[in-house]
Amino acid sequence: MSRLTQITDQEASPAAAELFGAIKAKVGAAPNLYRVLANQPAALKGLLNLNENLDEGEFDAATRDAIALAVAGANGCDYCASAHTAISRSLKVDSAEIEARLIGKSSDAKLQAILTFALAVVKKRGFVSDDDLSLARDAGLDDAQIVETVANVVANIFTNYINHVAHTDIDFPVVLTKVA
Repeated sequence: MSRLTQITDQEASPAAAELFGAIKAKVGAAPNLYRVLANQPAALKGLLNLNENLDEGEFDAATRDAIALAVAGANGCDYCASAHTAISRSLKVDSAEIEARLIGKSSDAKLQAILTFALAVVKKRGFVSDDDLSLARDAGLDDAQIVETVANVVANIFTNYINHVAHTDIDFPVVLTKVA
């Protein structure tokens, strides 16, 4: 059971109700993560705006979702692992690749470089080494892709942490991470 209120449509402030409307128009429902964030509509709006802006970056939805899976796996966020597994399935990513992405692996070399760098950012709390940057660059990532990777990591750490604090009720088919 969630430790923070998951705001219902009836309880939503006008600002939260407006954001719920936008979310529902885009994805059909307001997942519980967003219902927790609606306790502070500015936080919900901030996350939505960050994600909308990242949608305009170079990375496609599958790449952004792969980063989300790797970050969820590294941080032990079962909510995000569950949500992004469902999203990956909707993007036609096969089950073996989804499982690999949850531990920061991919059969695609470029995506592997992105996930390796993303996990270095997570595990080192942003204090990546010159070697981490060299590995990313040697694998073909340019500075824009490095920045975009960090931005996606940060967006996903935010959701992982709010779910850890709230114990958000998982409203997707449950996927458990290996990290506790």
